[in-house]
Amino acid sequence: MVGHGLFSLIFTKRIPLSCATLTLGCFSLSFQMLESSSVLLFIVFVLLFILLLFVVLIRKNGTAALIWNEIIREKITNFIMNQSKEQRILNFVLQNAVRGDPCSVLDTIDQYCSQKEWAMNVGNEKGLILDKTVEEANPSVALELGTYCGYSAVRIARVLKAGAHLLTVEFNPEFAAIAKQMIEFAGVQDKVKLLEGPSEEIIPQLKKKYEVDTVDFVFLDHWKDRYTPDTILLQECNLLRKGSVLLADNVIVPGAPEFLNYIRNNPHFQCTNYPSRLEYMKVADAMEKAVFLG
Repeated sequence: MVGHGLFSLIFTKRIPLSCATLTLGCFSLSFQMLESSSVLLFIVFVLLFILLLFVVLIRKNGTAALIWNEIIREKITNFIMNQSKEQRILNFVLQNAVRGDPCSVLDTIDQYCSQKEWAMNVGNEKGLILDKTVEEANPSVALELGTYCGYSAVRIARVLKAGAHLLTVEFNPEFAAIAKQMIEFAGVQDKVKLLEGPSEEIIPQLKKKYEVDTVDFVFLDHWKDRYTPDTILLQECNLLRKGSVLLADNVIVPGAPEFLNYIRNNPHFQCTNYPSRLEYMKVADAMEKAVFLG
């Protein structure tokens, strides 16, 4: 009886049913795993597509590029490094540029910002427009609004004629401190005076406090919403003479539509637009030159 029961159990009833159940279970598990793998693969594909789309957008769209570089990437790197991007740029210059050589300093900053971290300097491409405009204006007194790390201050100072000087205005204390070191390292400190504070407060002080009669050249590269009011302020304070030249950066990206509308429709200015690209990128940008007609 025992042998017969065991035989029946193995060959007629329980074992075949268990095998069938096990087989079905394996198929079900395999299907679930395959389904899970497909879902995971789909998610990875979507994420890669979004990443690729974002990379293309950064390269082609100025706003996206600025958001990525100035907000997302910079904040993450600052947190990891426990140091500001501007300090990293200065350190790179101090370690790699030639002291007292303005061109070496500019080239080193361009190298860092094109290969390591984007920064809002005027850059080499638009820098050539800046060089040409300064040389044509041949100013005795130049004014820069927005010093940042001192890149454009060094760039302007190196092409000034003997006896000329640049007043550069920066409201951010950290940027001002870094710019001062950059200017001194480049060896142009005798041509540059850094004024720390908001442009709307410093411009009215230029005549009395800094003994400025008029300015021959003005480089606008600070907050874009200050371009128009500061241009008006320069006129109200009688700081512009007939022939004074204004050059405004980033009139396309991030953009200064109010300034362009004001300056191009003002009979006291003659304007020229210089198409270019956003510093260290392929994104379209431009500079606007305005000659004061009196």
